[in-house]
Amino acid sequence: MQINPADISRAADILKALRDEVGKAVVGQREVVDQTLIALVASGHVLIEGVPGLGKTLLARAFAKALTLNYARVQFTPDLMPSDITGHAVLDTSQGHGADLGSLRVLRGPVFTNLLLADEINRAPAKTQSALLEVMQEYQVTLEGQTLALAKPFMVLATQNPLETEGTYPLPEAQLDRFLFKIEVGYPTLSDEAAVVVRTTASQTGDQLPLAGVMPRLDERNVLSLQKMAAFVRVDDRVVDYAVRITRATRTWPGVANGAGSRGAIALVRAARAAALLDVRDFVTPDDIKRYALPVLRHRVLLAPDAQLEGRKIDELLSTMLDSVEAPRL
Repeated sequence: MQINPADISRAADILKALRDEVGKAVVGQREVVDQTLIALVASGHVLIEGVPGLGKTLLARAFAKALTLNYARVQFTPDLMPSDITGHAVLDTSQGHGADLGSLRVLRGPVFTNLLLADEINRAPAKTQSALLEVMQEYQVTLEGQTLALAKPFMVLATQNPLETEGTYPLPEAQLDRFLFKIEVGYPTLSDEAAVVVRTTASQTGDQLPLAGVMPRLDERNVLSLQKMAAFVRVDDRVVDYAVRITRATRTWPGVANGAGSRGAIALVRAARAAALLDVRDFVTPDDIKRYALPVLRHRVLLAPDAQLEGRKIDELLSTMLDSVEAPRL
C-alpha cells in the first residue's frame, strides 16, 4: 500500500504540533520527547529512567494533556497489589434471591484506559509489576476467567528511578522486553535548568506543574490513523537484515551476558517506521535503525559480571557494537 505524500506531510505536521505542545511544559529534553512521540506512533510502551526531580512524571502528564485520550495514573508502592492495577471481582448481593447469594461482578482497574502512567514502577515488587505482562503484550486482562479487551490506542508510560536508589526492585526481564524504548533522562544544561526554575516558579504556588499552557492536539481517531499509517511505511529487506544483524550481534558481543531476543529486531523496525513518518518520509533508512538502537536495546541486554566489575556501561558497549555492524547502502 502506497501512502499519499500529502498524508505523510499532514501526519508530520500533526506530530510536530504535539511535540510543541509537550514542549510548553517540558523544557529541553528534545530527544526524550521525540522518542516518546515515536513510541506512541509505533504502538509501543516506554520506560523513562532518571534520578528524582528531572521531570519524568511531568513529561507523562504533558503527553496525557496534549492527547484527548482517557488517562489513568498508578503510583507504584511496595504494598500495591496486582488487583489494584487490573481490577478484581466482588460479590454483587443485589442480584441474589433466597439461597442464591448473588453473582460475581468485575470491577475494572485503572489499566482500562488509553494512556496509563505507571509512576515509579520499580517501587513495587515483581509480583505486582508482573500484572502488566499480559496487558502490555496482548492488550487484554484476564479476570476471574474472563478475558477483557482494552480500548485502543493503549500505551504504558512507566517511570523509574535508577536501581542504585534506596527502596527499588529490578523489573522482571519479561516485562522489560515489553517496552519498546527505555529512555534515559539526564541532567539539563545550565540554560535549560534556569528556564525550568523560571517556568515552575513564576506565578505558580507550591510544586504545581507547569501544564496550564498545554492544549489537546490529538484525539483517539488521529492516533489510530497515525499508527496505521506508520505500519505501511516501506522497509527494504536489506534494512530489515541490518536490524536483525544488530540484534544478533548483542548475543555474542564481549561484555554482554545475555543479548536481545527477536522482539528487539521487531522493535527496531517499528521504531524506525515511526521515525520516518516524523521526518516526512514513507521509507526507512539504515540511519533510522541505528539512531534508535540504544533506546530499543539498552534494556534488553545484560552486562557480564566482568564488565560490571570494570565499570563498563551498557550504552558504551552497544555504541561500540553498532559501529562494528556494517550498514547497507541503499
